[in-house]
Amino acid sequence: MHNLVSLFIEQIKETTWVQWLALILGVAEVLLARVNNIWLYPTGILGTSIAIYLLLDVGLYAESILNGYYVVMSIYGWIYWIKKKNEPPVKISWQTKNEWIISITICVAGWVFFYVLLKNLPAKYFTPSNVPVWDALISSTAWAGMWLLARRKIENWVFLNISNLFAIPILFYKHLPMFALLTIFLFIVAVFGYFEWRKKVVKVVRYT
Repeated sequence: MHNLVSLFIEQIKETTWVQWLALILGVAEVLLARVNNIWLYPTGILGTSIAIYLLLDVGLYAESILNGYYVVMSIYGWIYWIKKKNEPPVKISWQTKNEWIISITICVAGWVFFYVLLKNLPAKYFTPSNVPVWDALISSTAWAGMWLLARRKIENWVFLNISNLFAIPILFYKHLPMFALLTIFLFIVAVFGYFEWRKKVVKVVRYT
């Protein structure tokens, strides 16, 4: 236990100002999202762009691609928010059978795609990933979670937290303690998000 604490303290000391900036922007994005503030999008785009640079630097290529997807979705969400902000949101609900099939397919197909991609990256241009299995798993489950989040399905929190759970030790292993702490924060937020959404659905069912 003492060795783990010492390692963590050492990683904190080695944390660059760029990593601190990414952490601050990541926390700000979550807090802005919680109060439904449109500034969550430019904040998220900047923070995620920094994350892509840092993840590429340590060889987490699948997570870099995942964060590229987050940037694209943030730009889309920003535009969509401006156009549709006065319309009622999509209702929260449980996944249907077909949606379960699609989300599981995204996980499995995404894992295979990212794993094969990471194993076959040309060494001439990329440093080979030494955690292709976990990098691919983290990204594929997050892809499924983001798809479900867009559709306002409660299970999005489950898929996102599977991704978070595997990402935390990998980020510490890659000497990105600030990202690991941010992911722990996101894990906690997702736990509360799941129960808050579940409560809303139960309340609607009870009064219909």
